[in-house]
Amino acid sequence: MMSYDVVIVGGGLVGGSLACALQGTGLRVCVLDAVAADAPCHPSYDERVIALALGSRRFFEAVRLWPEIAADAEPIRKVHVSDRGHFGFAHLDAAEEGVDALGYVAPARAMGRAIQQRIADGEDTELLCPARLVGLGIKRDHVDLEVAVEGSSQLLRTRLLVAADGGDSALRKRLGLPVRTHSYGYDAVISTVTPQRPADGTAFERFTESGPLAMLPMTEGRYSVVWTAREQDTADILRLDDSAFLARLQERFGYRMGRLERPGRRVAYPLRFVLAKQLTKPRMVLIGNAAHTLHPVAGQGFNLGLRDVAELADLLEEAQRTGRDPGGESVTGGYRRARGSDQAATATLTDGLARLFVAPWGPVRLGRNLGMLGLDLLPPARHWLAQRFMGTGGRQPRLIRGIPLATDP
Repeated sequence: MMSYDVVIVGGGLVGGSLACALQGTGLRVCVLDAVAADAPCHPSYDERVIALALGSRRFFEAVRLWPEIAADAEPIRKVHVSDRGHFGFAHLDAAEEGVDALGYVAPARAMGRAIQQRIADGEDTELLCPARLVGLGIKRDHVDLEVAVEGSSQLLRTRLLVAADGGDSALRKRLGLPVRTHSYGYDAVISTVTPQRPADGTAFERFTESGPLAMLPMTEGRYSVVWTAREQDTADILRLDDSAFLARLQERFGYRMGRLERPGRRVAYPLRFVLAKQLTKPRMVLIGNAAHTLHPVAGQGFNLGLRDVAELADLLEEAQRTGRDPGGESVTGGYRRARGSDQAATATLTDGLARLFVAPWGPVRLGRNLGMLGLDLLPPARHWLAQRFMGTGGRQPRLIRGIPLATDP
């Protein structure tokens, strides 16, 4: 039987980031991933680009992954928010916040490659894949796991079990942890386009009658499209040829950047809300999408997951340094107390925005447009919103401030 301090179920972007964050702390870590090491593409490292908050960049700097990501990342220097066909708008500007960028847009694949390589190089980190959790028993001072790895059974023991296996988390379900959940009845249609006049470093969030349309700046003058569409319309959008797709998109976004050209492949993802009512059990915690799956409006989901990682890594490093149990109440209870309010507040904010900006009633529409104008005219309100977008407001664990946990080179 192999023994570990931490076993992470799920080797995607969030679970992999936790494994990287713990390297050099002296903790022995195992990552269980259902995807084979030689698979052509990890499902977490797909076609999407991710809007990284400034705090998330600092996280990747602290764990020494940013140099491998930076070449594919495009800074967001401004954010422009508007309500299609109405007068409301608001903007955020990095210069007003005294930073070089509010955030960055990076491909999931680039982050995935950097994470995979770091895990492969880690002396204190073991990756088992393809691996499937067959059984588990939570004891007073450890957790026993039975894992199927490439057809053979292995027994593992760990002091802390971390569920990072996504919104449909099998581990969360196995342990009976309750969630609030609902479907939005919408899909996110993802593509890329190249505008004639790219707006240098400007991200756009344009609210439409079917939900938000985000245009995120990428390298080489490209823009990532995140088009929220009603479920019944998704198949028709995906069937459009390039010319028809561009015409439909242009009609929704407008000509702020001139004509949109060179559309990329289109894929769609269903949108739903999941928020765990219980984040921990003895010797077990939920992180990332296993704890919260959010609407993509405002691009908060992955950044919220990295804050989970940063907090948990902070607590685990402190436990290791002070000789405390990494699966004890000081870690699980500390994580629960530190993360519950941020997760609930961010989930409530994104869920509220997703609902507010598709409401068709005239008084609601007038109120939200006046609200955006008020936001744009009040610097303190803009500053508060920018802090939320950058992930730098309130108490922050060390990694989100860019402070490494380990001092080894």
